[in-house]
Amino acid sequence: MSDPVAAKSTFLCMYMSNHPDTLVSYVKHYGGVKEKVVSAEMKGIDTNTSKTGEQKHEVRARFDPPLAGYEEVKPRLMAMKADAEEALGMMKAPTISSFNLPLTIYKSTLLLGSLIYTTFAPSAMSSTLLPPLVQMLFLPGLKLHSLVGGLQVIKYIWVFTGVIHVLEGAYIALLCRRHSTPPVVGMLYVLTCTIWGFPIMNDFRRRVHEARIDSIMKGK
Repeated sequence: MSDPVAAKSTFLCMYMSNHPDTLVSYVKHYGGVKEKVVSAEMKGIDTNTSKTGEQKHEVRARFDPPLAGYEEVKPRLMAMKADAEEALGMMKAPTISSFNLPLTIYKSTLLLGSLIYTTFAPSAMSSTLLPPLVQMLFLPGLKLHSLVGGLQVIKYIWVFTGVIHVLEGAYIALLCRRHSTPPVVGMLYVLTCTIWGFPIMNDFRRRVHEARIDSIMKGK
């Protein structure tokens, strides 16, 4: 099966020749070139890689994930431009001025709810003292309790979960500082990320990514 992007590689290389600063940022960031780069040109592109170079260096920037088709070329190259220029200090980090609670927190809520439910499920011996209906409600918890290895293992899971969530909260605090969030917005992000973890962080990074692209579009 032919590569839809490689088929238009010549045109894309000609188009990118009108954006020399972008190509230089690709070479320096994705190629890890430390010395001064005066000029660069794109030599080829397909669904997996973009080949860019100048006189002394040739850089292959791998698309992760690979491009699904030709229509993904422009947004992906713009995203790579934003990442490269921000990393190189050529572009100011976008500001996040509002808080957003993503619906994807249901994933962490279900996991945390299951952990709480299993933690407080009565032991097999004490459950016999409970009414039959309550015993039925806690039956899955009893099975999970024994499946994971008992209360001691559950304690370790709580410690591990707590450490990970605290680290995620600390990391998003750094992101909030980097992206100049207002104090209240920053506190909300740190609090919610410490509670729910990765869904909050992923949504924050998504918003930063969209803000970068929007900034580039306005710049054009």
